[in-house]
Amino acid sequence: MSKIRFYSWLAGINLFISTFTFGGGYVVVPMIRKYFVEKKGLFTNDELIQMAAVAQSSPGAIAINLSVLAGKKVAGTLGVFISAICAVIPPLVIIGLISNWYAAFAANQAVMAVLKGMQACVAALIIDIVIDMYQLIRQENSKLLSALVPIAFIGNAFFNLNVIYILLFSVGICLLHTYFQQTREA
Repeated sequence: MSKIRFYSWLAGINLFISTFTFGGGYVVVPMIRKYFVEKKGLFTNDELIQMAAVAQSSPGAIAINLSVLAGKKVAGTLGVFISAICAVIPPLVIIGLISNWYAAFAANQAVMAVLKGMQACVAALIIDIVIDMYQLIRQENSKLLSALVPIAFIGNAFFNLNVIYILLFSVGICLLHTYFQQTREA
Protein backbone atom coordinates (compact mmCIF):
# COMPACT_ATOMS: atom_id res chain seq x y z
CA MET A 1 0.00 0.00 0.00
CA SER A 2 1.44 3.39 -1.00
CA LYS A 3 2.00 6.03 1.65
CA ILE A 4 -0.62 8.39 0.19
CA ARG A 5 -3.16 5.57 0.14
CA PHE A 6 -2.29 4.56 3.71
CA TYR A 7 -2.54 8.17 4.97
CA SER A 8 -5.90 8.50 3.18
CA TRP A 9 -7.09 5.31 4.87
CA LEU A 10 -5.88 6.63 8.25
CA ALA A 11 -7.72 9.93 7.73
CA GLY A 12 -10.88 8.18 6.55
CA ILE A 13 -10.97 5.62 9.34
CA ASN A 14 -10.41 8.31 11.99
CA LEU A 15 -13.18 10.44 10.50
CA PHE A 16 -15.46 7.37 10.44
CA ILE A 17 -14.63 6.28 14.00
CA SER A 18 -14.99 9.79 15.37
CA THR A 19 -18.30 10.30 13.58
CA PHE A 20 -19.90 7.06 14.73
CA THR A 21 -18.59 6.63 18.29
CA PHE A 22 -21.23 8.45 20.27
CA GLY A 23 -20.45 8.47 23.95
CA GLY A 24 -16.73 9.05 23.37
CA GLY A 25 -14.23 7.61 25.78
CA TYR A 26 -14.16 3.85 25.91
CA VAL A 27 -16.52 3.48 22.96
CA VAL A 28 -13.64 4.26 20.61
CA VAL A 29 -11.58 1.28 21.86
CA PRO A 30 -13.68 -1.48 20.22
CA MET A 31 -13.79 0.52 16.98
CA ILE A 32 -10.00 0.95 16.91
CA ARG A 33 -9.65 -2.75 17.77
CA LYS A 34 -11.88 -3.70 14.85
CA TYR A 35 -10.12 -1.60 12.21
CA PHE A 36 -6.51 -1.33 13.41
CA VAL A 37 -6.05 -4.71 15.14
CA GLU A 38 -8.47 -7.18 13.56
CA LYS A 39 -8.81 -5.92 9.97
CA LYS A 40 -5.35 -4.42 9.32
CA GLY A 41 -3.18 -6.10 11.99
CA LEU A 42 -1.28 -2.84 12.56
CA PHE A 43 -0.75 -3.60 16.26
CA THR A 44 -1.83 -6.18 18.84
CA ASN A 45 -4.75 -6.14 21.25
CA ASP A 46 -2.30 -5.89 24.17
CA GLU A 47 -0.73 -2.80 22.59
CA LEU A 48 -4.22 -1.33 22.16
CA ILE A 49 -5.04 -1.87 25.83
CA GLN A 50 -1.75 -0.23 26.83
CA MET A 51 -2.51 2.71 24.55
CA ALA A 52 -6.01 2.95 26.07
CA ALA A 53 -4.49 3.14 29.55
CA VAL A 54 -2.12 5.92 28.45
CA ALA A 55 -4.95 7.75 26.65
CA GLN A 56 -7.12 7.58 29.75
CA SER A 57 -4.43 8.92 32.05
CA SER A 58 -3.45 11.76 29.68
CA PRO A 59 -5.22 15.12 29.78
CA GLY A 60 -7.96 15.53 27.20
CA ALA A 61 -10.63 13.35 25.67
CA ILE A 62 -9.74 9.66 25.68
CA ALA A 63 -11.18 9.23 22.17
CA ILE A 64 -8.87 11.90 20.75
CA ASN A 65 -5.88 10.70 22.78
CA LEU A 66 -6.34 7.09 21.68
CA SER A 67 -6.74 8.10 18.03
CA VAL A 68 -3.53 10.11 18.25
CA LEU A 69 -1.65 7.23 19.89
CA ALA A 70 -2.89 4.80 17.23
CA GLY A 71 -1.88 7.27 14.52
CA LYS A 72 1.60 7.62 16.05
CA LYS A 73 1.98 3.85 16.31
CA VAL A 74 1.15 3.24 12.65
CA ALA A 75 2.38 6.40 10.89
CA GLY A 76 4.71 8.36 13.18
CA THR A 77 4.47 12.13 13.55
CA LEU A 78 2.37 12.61 10.42
CA GLY A 79 -0.03 9.98 11.77
CA VAL A 80 -0.40 12.06 14.94
CA PHE A 81 -1.48 15.11 12.96
CA ILE A 82 -3.78 13.20 10.62
CA SER A 83 -5.44 11.33 13.49
CA ALA A 84 -5.81 14.40 15.72
CA ILE A 85 -7.37 16.55 13.01
CA CYS A 86 -9.66 13.80 11.74
CA ALA A 87 -10.76 12.82 15.25
CA VAL A 88 -11.69 16.42 16.12
CA ILE A 89 -13.56 17.44 12.95
CA PRO A 90 -16.73 15.27 13.33
CA PRO A 91 -17.52 16.28 16.94
CA LEU A 92 -17.01 19.95 16.07
CA VAL A 93 -19.35 19.69 13.08
CA ILE A 94 -21.97 17.70 15.00
CA ILE A 95 -21.89 20.07 18.00
CA GLY A 96 -22.07 23.05 15.64
CA LEU A 97 -25.14 21.65 13.90
CA ILE A 98 -26.85 20.68 17.12
CA SER A 99 -26.19 24.08 18.70
CA ASN A 100 -27.71 25.82 15.66
CA TRP A 101 -30.89 23.77 15.86
CA TYR A 102 -30.94 22.91 19.56
CA ALA A 103 -34.60 23.81 20.08
CA ALA A 104 -35.67 21.57 17.20
CA PHE A 105 -33.52 18.65 18.46
CA ALA A 106 -34.67 19.02 22.06
CA ALA A 107 -38.35 18.85 21.03
CA ASN A 108 -38.00 16.05 18.46
CA GLN A 109 -39.18 12.74 19.92
CA ALA A 110 -37.49 10.68 17.18
CA VAL A 111 -34.09 12.20 17.95
CA MET A 112 -34.61 11.63 21.66
CA ALA A 113 -35.59 7.98 21.02
CA VAL A 114 -32.46 7.42 18.90
CA LEU A 115 -30.26 8.92 21.62
CA LYS A 116 -31.89 6.69 24.26
CA GLY A 117 -31.26 3.63 22.09
CA MET A 118 -27.64 4.64 21.64
CA GLN A 119 -27.17 4.70 25.41
CA ALA A 120 -27.66 0.91 25.51
CA CYS A 121 -25.04 0.42 22.78
CA VAL A 122 -22.59 2.68 24.57
CA ALA A 123 -23.10 0.74 27.81
CA ALA A 124 -22.46 -2.56 26.02
CA LEU A 125 -19.26 -1.27 24.44
CA ILE A 126 -18.00 0.06 27.77
CA ILE A 127 -18.71 -3.31 29.42
CA ASP A 128 -16.76 -5.01 26.63
CA ILE A 129 -13.65 -2.90 27.20
CA VAL A 130 -13.88 -3.31 30.98
CA ILE A 131 -13.96 -7.10 30.52
CA ASP A 132 -10.94 -6.93 28.19
CA MET A 133 -8.99 -4.80 30.67
CA TYR A 134 -9.87 -7.11 33.55
CA GLN A 135 -8.68 -10.13 31.54
CA LEU A 136 -5.32 -8.39 31.08
CA ILE A 137 -5.15 -7.75 34.83
CA ARG A 138 -5.85 -11.43 35.51
CA GLN A 139 -3.03 -12.42 33.11
CA GLU A 140 -0.62 -10.54 35.39
CA ASN A 141 -1.37 -13.11 38.16
CA SER A 142 -1.22 -10.32 40.74
CA LYS A 143 -3.45 -10.83 43.75
CA LEU A 144 -3.17 -7.12 44.55
CA LEU A 145 -4.38 -5.98 41.12
CA SER A 146 -7.12 -8.61 41.12
CA ALA A 147 -8.29 -7.38 44.54
CA LEU A 148 -8.24 -3.70 43.56
CA VAL A 149 -10.86 -4.20 40.84
CA PRO A 150 -13.74 -5.27 43.12
CA ILE A 151 -12.61 -2.82 45.82
CA ALA A 152 -12.77 0.05 43.32
CA PHE A 153 -16.17 -1.12 42.08
CA ILE A 154 -17.60 -1.40 45.60
CA GLY A 155 -16.14 1.97 46.60
CA ASN A 156 -17.75 3.71 43.64
CA ALA A 157 -21.02 1.78 43.33
CA PHE A 158 -21.99 1.41 46.98
CA PHE A 159 -20.15 4.21 48.78
CA ASN A 160 -20.25 6.82 45.98
CA LEU A 161 -16.53 7.49 46.34
CA ASN A 162 -15.19 9.89 43.76
CA VAL A 163 -13.15 8.15 41.06
CA ILE A 164 -10.20 10.44 41.77
CA TYR A 165 -10.01 9.14 45.35
CA ILE A 166 -10.23 5.56 44.11
CA LEU A 167 -7.42 6.20 41.60
CA LEU A 168 -5.25 7.89 44.23
CA PHE A 169 -5.86 5.00 46.64
CA SER A 170 -5.02 2.43 43.94
CA VAL A 171 -1.86 4.26 42.90
CA GLY A 172 -0.78 4.59 46.53
CA ILE A 173 -1.34 0.90 47.24
CA CYS A 174 0.56 -0.11 44.07
CA LEU A 175 3.45 2.23 44.89
CA LEU A 176 3.68 0.84 48.44
CA HIS A 177 3.54 -2.71 47.09
CA THR A 178 6.31 -1.97 44.58
CA TYR A 179 8.44 -0.26 47.23
CA PHE A 180 8.16 -3.17 49.68
CA GLN A 181 8.78 -5.68 46.89
CA GLN A 182 11.97 -3.88 45.84
CA THR A 183 13.26 -3.57 49.41
CA ARG A 184 12.67 -7.30 49.93
CA GLU A 185 14.68 -8.10 46.79
CA ALA A 186 17.55 -5.78 47.74
